[in-house]
Amino acid sequence: MPVLDRLRMRFKRELPYHLFLIPGILLAILFCYIPMIGIVMAFQKFTVFKGWFDAPWVGLANFKYVISMPRFGQVMFNTVYISVLKIVFSLLVPIVVALMLNEMRSRKMKRVLQTAMYLPHFLSWIILGGIILDILSLEGVVNGIISALGGQPIGFLSSNSLFPGVLITTEVWKSFGFNTIIYMAALTSINPDLYEASEIDGASRWRQIWHVTLPGIRPTIILLATLSLGNVLNAGFEQVFILLNPLVMDSGDILDTLVYRLAFNQAQYSVATAVGLFKSIVSGVLIAVSYYLAYKLADYRIF
Repeated sequence: MPVLDRLRMRFKRELPYHLFLIPGILLAILFCYIPMIGIVMAFQKFTVFKGWFDAPWVGLANFKYVISMPRFGQVMFNTVYISVLKIVFSLLVPIVVALMLNEMRSRKMKRVLQTAMYLPHFLSWIILGGIILDILSLEGVVNGIISALGGQPIGFLSSNSLFPGVLITTEVWKSFGFNTIIYMAALTSINPDLYEASEIDGASRWRQIWHVTLPGIRPTIILLATLSLGNVLNAGFEQVFILLNPLVMDSGDILDTLVYRLAFNQAQYSVATAVGLFKSIVSGVLIAVSYYLAYKLADYRIF
């Protein structure tokens, strides 16, 4: 059969699948690609009254202004520091919890614990933010316990030294239950014969975890670790925006909150766009590097 006829038959066979893609493609073009026209504001002195077409072109002046801002260095440090620690603990905690659940013998208790751990993932930061503010406030549950034990109330949400820890801890608390699902699924793929062989050789449960369980889920760990590199500049806008207050600006202000203030509080749309474009370029490079590492280390391919 000629190549052209085979291609025609294949096209007719796959046409319904391509038609199903049209709504998603249109939505992606409408909400993801058309708004990219606004990137031009990063190179203009944009004002609402002049618009894109009449705004004067300033080249890289907005980027130079951003870099020269007194707080930009601190904001970059906060973003990288918070996001890297979130990535690290969001990888380690689910692994430990998955190993603990895997060792449990009571299926009923395991299901109860899994349900309790998954619940925060499905709640928005608006709800969780209110809960956290109530729990960690000076009159909250935690400080109530501290006071009952004879201690002094601690300003978890007003201390620059404690606030990053609050962000990291609450992020891990919200996400570790869902991430545990991935490792639990990876654990089910380990051959049970390996555990039987190690037990015959006299290996303890700790030895089995170290020499059988962890090597069995190592590809999944490597894959998730490399793919998370693209989130180095994503410290979590919703969480930080809800919990941030003027007392902890030095340790909690990140790129996303800086963009929000520049755009909506100060109406510096061009500068805010420049910051957002800078973050997008860096994140894009990191995502490309992470997929390359995922392919090399875990043989993961997108296509």
